[in-house]
Order: sequence, then C-alpha cells, then structure tokens
Amino acid sequence: MTADTCPSGATVAEAEEFLAAHPEIEAFDIVLHDSNGIGRGKIIRRHELLSIYKSGRHLPISILGLDICGEDVHETGLIWDQGDGDVRGWPVPGTLVALQGTNPPRGEVFLSQYTLDGKPMYSDPRHALAAQVAAMEAEGFYPAGAFELEFFLLANDRDADGRVRPADAVLDGRRSDKTEVYSVDHLHGMEPLFSEIYAGAAKAGIKAETVISEYAPGQYELTLHYRTNVLQAADDLIRLKRIVRLTARRFGVTACFMAKPIERYAGSGMHLHVSLQDGQGGNLFAEEVEGQWNPLLLHALGGMRATMAETMLVFAPHANSWRRFANQSYAPVSINWGVNNRSVALRIPAGAKAARRIEHRPSGVDANPYLVAATVLAAIRHGIANRIDPGQETTGNGYSDEASAAMPRDWRSAIEAARGSDFLRSALGAEMHRTFVAVKSAEYDRVNRTISDVDYDLYLHTV
Repeated sequence: MTADTCPSGATVAEAEEFLAAHPEIEAFDIVLHDSNGIGRGKIIRRHELLSIYKSGRHLPISILGLDICGEDVHETGLIWDQGDGDVRGWPVPGTLVALQGTNPPRGEVFLSQYTLDGKPMYSDPRHALAAQVAAMEAEGFYPAGAFELEFFLLANDRDADGRVRPADAVLDGRRSDKTEVYSVDHLHGMEPLFSEIYAGAAKAGIKAETVISEYAPGQYELTLHYRTNVLQAADDLIRLKRIVRLTARRFGVTACFMAKPIERYAGSGMHLHVSLQDGQGGNLFAEEVEGQWNPLLLHALGGMRATMAETMLVFAPHANSWRRFANQSYAPVSINWGVNNRSVALRIPAGAKAARRIEHRPSGVDANPYLVAATVLAAIRHGIANRIDPGQETTGNGYSDEASAAMPRDWRSAIEAARGSDFLRSALGAEMHRTFVAVKSAEYDRVNRTISDVDYDLYLHTV
C-alpha cells in the first residue's frame, strides 16, 4: 500500500458519483469521533472533497487525546509524546451523505484516523469496533444489531430555581410537566420536530423507526432499524444523535443526551440489541430445540455477565452517568439476566425465535456506541470461547436481586476497575484502552476539584 492509497477502502468514484448527484451541495462536514463519541473535524468546501478521497486529510494526532471539554490529556501519549504531529484522516466507505435543512446545502462524511503510512490509529474508537467485528467474522460469527436512542427535549431557559425543564410543544407552545409516557397526543405537540428528524435520518440513509414519549417529562425514545452489521448500527446511532441535536436547535429547544438530567425522573439509556448470524443471514441465537435456549446465546450471556463489572466505565463513562442507576428506574443495578423483563441488565425480548437477540441495557445515552459495541462483542466472544454459564435466570423483580460485590458503585471505582482490566485492554486494544482510561481519569480530576453548588448549599453556612 502506498502512502496515498486509501486504507479504509473508500473510492474516488464514490465521491465523484455523490458530487454528480448533488450539484447543490456547497460544503461538507468531515467528522471523526473521539473516545467520548464527540464529532471533531472541519467543514470543507465542495472542491476539497475529492482530494480527501485521493490522499486523505492531515489532522493532528492530539484530536484523539482530548477530554470532554476539548482539552489535551497528556497521559494518553497522543500529545507532546508524539510532538502533536499530523496523522491522516481517511473517509469511511458508505458514510458520505447529504444533510437535511442546511443553508447553504451541506453534506457529511465520517473519517477514521490512520498513520501516515496507512496503519490504523487504534486510539480511534471506530477501529476498536471494526477489530472486534473482524475477529468475530474470522470465527464464523456475523454480529447484527441496533441501538435505541433515549433523550430529553428541554427548554433553552431554566425554571425559577435554575433547573432544566421540559421543552414546550413546538406545535403550539403547550407546556406539560407530567410523565406523559406512551401518550400519543403528547407526541403530536412535537410532530413538526420529529418529522424533520425523520427526514434528516432518511436523507442520511438511516432507518429511524418508532418514536415514543418516555418515562419522564420531556423524554423520548427513537428506535433504529436492525442492521446486519453492528459497525453500521453504531454509525447510525452516532449520526442520529447529531441529527436530533441540530434539528432541536433549529426548533429553539435543546436535545439533551445526559444520562440523568433531571434528578427525580428516570435517566436515558442506549440499549444495544445484538445477535449473531451465520454467513447466510440465519440467526445463530435461535433455539435449535423447542423450549431450550440456544447454547451460543447462553454462553454469550455468560460472557457479558462475567465481564460487566470491569467494563462498566464504557457503559457509564461520566460523573453524571452514575446518577442513572437506581432501583425501579428502568436502569439495571445488578449483573443479572432474564426473559421479557425490563428490570435486568441483560434481557431476552419476547418474540419469534428467528428474531432472538440479547438486549444489553446498562449503557447510558452518553456512552460512545463504538466502544459499547466493541466491549459487548468481546464479551460475547469471551463467553462462547470459554463456554461460560450465565447462571440462574432472574424472574420477577430484578431490583430485588442482591447486588454483586464486584460491581463498581461509583465513577472512580469504575475507572480503577477499567484501568486494571486485562479483558477491557484486549477488547478495546491497548492504545484505545490507554487513551480511554487516561481521558476518564483526567475528567474525574476535573470534576473532583470543582466546587459545586451542592458544596455551598450543604456547607457554606453550616460547618
């Protein structure tokens, strides 16, 4: 491979055909995603697109070593240890799309980072997932899946106490502070916004499906079409978040992807539905004997249970993430599994055996879908390779299960568990593991040294 051969497999023909089909587009967002899943890149002009497909785009190596605020994290080894030199971003095949509602019209393409001589930069989270998908396929398993997207639509202004509040209906300004769970009439108030989201998703090649009003004021859920490639499912989720966020801004409201933005209500999850297919599209999790769970499915559950405690930082990566886990909150608090049961961490949904899958429920919507999927696939591989028994199924109220002593109960404990996990190092790759843990440690230090309003409320006039 020469220095100017695209290592991602994207072709100049793809860009040429797109430009010919979209003469109206004047500019493109070129976007790669860091360890937090934040889209970072540039906006280029139309005439620059072909050069990216021919020779990539030089970008600083430090772009993958940033914290949530965009500050350098030197412990990643991606800043001055490397002289903050350039590496090369190459377009990801099939991710060049038109954006909805931009003026002037714009497109978007995802990038992945490579060294100057064309080797993958494994501190790029998309490469971490691609590596797990490739490893599974080498073993004869083809992972399929889809994410669910839960989020809040909030008003841009705060309430009288300075707290966030649900957005008023964009249709007519109607206000509701109720938990309008499954209310179709309530959805009608946001119909213009969701219609625009659906249009944006369709233009980007994403099959966004059902929308519901969720279990908190201002909370909604969008489901996505099941993909035969989990890598594409993660692309869908991360792109849909950007579509939702931008569309909400155009309608004068805020799309919030915090795991727990309102303390007295349920938080927002990012459940991953996953199954394994054979080379012909058959579901390898489907029961072979009527009334008996497929051993592959059980071993997959076993691997996910056995590794969950040490990998929780991937599923709950921020300080706020840990506020989501509470009894009877629809977020799991134990490492358990069950059938048709929303109180457990790993759920086998009801339905036909041809659609048999596992719903992985621990992740908050603030997690990076590439890292979540990479970790889940690695856990499935681990369970199958070692024939791990998942243990007894939880029936009834999963919140009554005794909590595992190994399960971290706060952000700091999760960071330390991840730091020492050989499994997570293998699942993400050594470079991605080092980058992710270093970024999370730096963010923990930032939060820990911040004097919050809670400190003043509890201690200013008291101690």
